[in-house]
Amino acid sequence: MAVWIMAAITFREAARKKIVWALLFAGIIFLSAFSVALHLQVADFAAHNVPQFQRYLILSGMLMIGLYTVDLLLVVMTILTSVDTIAGEIISGTIHAIATKPVARWQILLGKWLGFAGMLAAYVVLIFGGTIVVAYWFAGVTPQNPVHGALLVFLECLIALSVTFMFGTWFSTLTNGVIVLGLHGLAFMGGWLEQMSGFTEGSRIAMVGILSSLVMPTEAVWRRAAFEMESPLAGSLPQFGFFSDVSLPSPAMIGYAGFFLLAVLAIATWHFQHRDL
Repeated sequence: MAVWIMAAITFREAARKKIVWALLFAGIIFLSAFSVALHLQVADFAAHNVPQFQRYLILSGMLMIGLYTVDLLLVVMTILTSVDTIAGEIISGTIHAIATKPVARWQILLGKWLGFAGMLAAYVVLIFGGTIVVAYWFAGVTPQNPVHGALLVFLECLIALSVTFMFGTWFSTLTNGVIVLGLHGLAFMGGWLEQMSGFTEGSRIAMVGILSSLVMPTEAVWRRAAFEMESPLAGSLPQFGFFSDVSLPSPAMIGYAGFFLLAVLAIATWHFQHRDL
């Protein structure tokens, strides 16, 4: 019960700080821009009598680019909105108002984590689902396995959230944000190095990419999600397959990502339980 109370408090606090409204505003701005882009592209096709086959490939590619942008937005928003939750409350001393109550520290941390996880779930449904609806409405294209893809993207956000919470028990807000964003940048670079290694057959480059994914598996989870969602036809053509399966993360990597999430959350809970406040 204490965990769920903390989750509800976290949600209400996010609304009070206008975090929820900022997320909604960013999502609406993105969906509006994406709608305009698709509308203009479809109108351009009609004006130039572009063949149906080529229309489908280009619009499918635009949908995948839109979903990739959504993925980046979700991860960055996850980090920025949660970076001050533990670290900032410890530095400011406001954590004492909660930690002195008859509530265990692990309940405080887990409750806050669940509060943010609930907000992220709603945000993924809103912006990820909204992108798919917009693409279908304006362009008539849909991704393959959208539910599977959305669940993987949600897993990616939970990994970023857990890492942010973990470093928040050690470092200040600013240091925490720099570290987590840097790790996600490392994962981003590693993912594209793995893709490039598939074209150049560079095993050493692939190893660098794999090691980066092991340190921070967020980008690997996205590449698996992209593979699940991209149409087989578009993915089979290099000029249209924006997220081809040249170097595809295996189901074992997704299992590792789930283990990574639990391990990081356990470390965060343990350290928060034992550190001086």
